[in-house]
Amino acid sequence: MERLQKVIAHAGVASRRKAEQLILEGKVKVNGKVVTELGVKVGPQDKVEVNGIPIEREEPVYYLLYKPRGVISSVKDDKGRKVVTDFLKEVDKRVYPVGRLDYDTSGLLLLTNDGEFANLLMHPRYEIEKVYIAKVKGIPTREKLKQLERGIELEDGMTAPAKAKMLSFDKRKKTAIVELRIHEGRNRQVRRMFEAIGHEVLKLKRERYAFLDLKGLNPGEYRELSPHEVKQLRALALSGSIHGK
Repeated sequence: MERLQKVIAHAGVASRRKAEQLILEGKVKVNGKVVTELGVKVGPQDKVEVNGIPIEREEPVYYLLYKPRGVISSVKDDKGRKVVTDFLKEVDKRVYPVGRLDYDTSGLLLLTNDGEFANLLMHPRYEIEKVYIAKVKGIPTREKLKQLERGIELEDGMTAPAKAKMLSFDKRKKTAIVELRIHEGRNRQVRRMFEAIGHEVLKLKRERYAFLDLKGLNPGEYRELSPHEVKQLRALALSGSIHGK
């Protein structure tokens, strides 16, 4: 279910703000009834009319992008920086990212025009496992990795239990490569977790999202998810216990 004004905007009838105005002016009908409240939500089965004309719903689309570093996880940026949708120029539908990756973080990012699907995946209740590879300053001890696994007290609360694994380290350069598996999606969470144990993140990449990975893609490339992958993601999310294999 999505807010009525969002559905109207996505159909290309008007901007979100203009759509809200049309609703308040009584120019929008849902299933034949005039709607004048902004909080109304509609689903794919609902018939929406604006000024007596039925709106055409966009077919839902789902993409997996290998986001490069130095790109904003947004559809536009007021500072003129590159955004993730710049890499999907051939896509004729208005898609937006599912969650976000920091400007300096690369890796797997999903994009869609299906709001219900996006909300399902982003809801904290549904424990989607994300796998990150971090290059950090210094070489974390086993005890520090255990701290990450038990949970770290951040300014916005304790993190959920995670899985941490040392992949390699360089004694000469005093750096290490660590894999971290989490199922939360707080702002800059992985970087903050490592900073809390005294290891600054130098480079960060999201390698996996549930069962999806970046195989066959280079930074800036994308592919469409298969219907089976979309179905799998929905089923896993609704099970409430996604743990990528």
